[in-house]
Amino acid sequence: MNLKQLETFFWVATLESFRKAAEHLCATQPAVSSRIAALEDSLGVKLFERRAGSFSLSAKGQELMPYAKNMLLMADRLKEMACEATSISGALRLGVSETIVHTWLPDFLHQVHLLYPNLDIELTVDVTANMRNDLVNRSLDIAFLLGPISEYSIINVELCAYELVWSCSTELDFPKGKVPLEQILKHTILTYARNTRPFAEIQNLFREEVMEPVRIFPSTSLAASKQMSLDGFGVGTLPMEYIRNEVDAGLLKVLPSTWTPSNLEFTASYPREPFNRMAEKIAALAQVTAKSSDK
Repeated sequence: MNLKQLETFFWVATLESFRKAAEHLCATQPAVSSRIAALEDSLGVKLFERRAGSFSLSAKGQELMPYAKNMLLMADRLKEMACEATSISGALRLGVSETIVHTWLPDFLHQVHLLYPNLDIELTVDVTANMRNDLVNRSLDIAFLLGPISEYSIINVELCAYELVWSCSTELDFPKGKVPLEQILKHTILTYARNTRPFAEIQNLFREEVMEPVRIFPSTSLAASKQMSLDGFGVGTLPMEYIRNEVDAGLLKVLPSTWTPSNLEFTASYPREPFNRMAEKIAALAQVTAKSSDK
């Protein structure tokens, strides 16, 4: 019996799939099956009940699962105590919302490189809905997204909150002071992609409060929405932190209104099990970086 076999047993049981476990462990399915068979031979028990086209944990497998998890946790802590941060290596699969990319992600990655020079970050930029699924499926180790995620298996660490504002080119004509929502909605509304929280909030408002048809232009690119706002294509819903330079330069203006979208609240979210010390450290570092960027 060895740790690789225990790790394989844990992931097959957790993901309920030999194929998914093989993908997670960067191994072949035959290798995964071989490790399980070797572990069963070593322990003298059957860990899985196999049926035609399916399998499940055996009673003994369910009994041994907590022990396997604890042994993997202890091994992880032993390795951490035995080596300094500079010797930490491997890959960390990180998912990030685009808003974070355009605010403090560069500073964060710089800090990661200084503290953990041998750690490789595999970066994915996506919307929260997709990253949530990737976390639950263990396709990501950690994600900075619109949270918190209401899922018992996910740990959420608060990062930052950004004000979402109506903004447009200074060339567009709006009255000074608070602008009635009806006037804003006469223009094309530039907003986040359809499968996002800001889009859903805006769409629900229009369905409930607005009688006239409204043209919404959703985009998966925050940079594109800002550029279209600069070009006078419409009125954008953009994070104030992201457009501050353009506002200060007199290229964009913020439109105070009778209704504005909710703030964007971000969390660092990662799976509770198996315990991942690196994800915990990365979440803590992200929290410090995010708080520093607000000052």
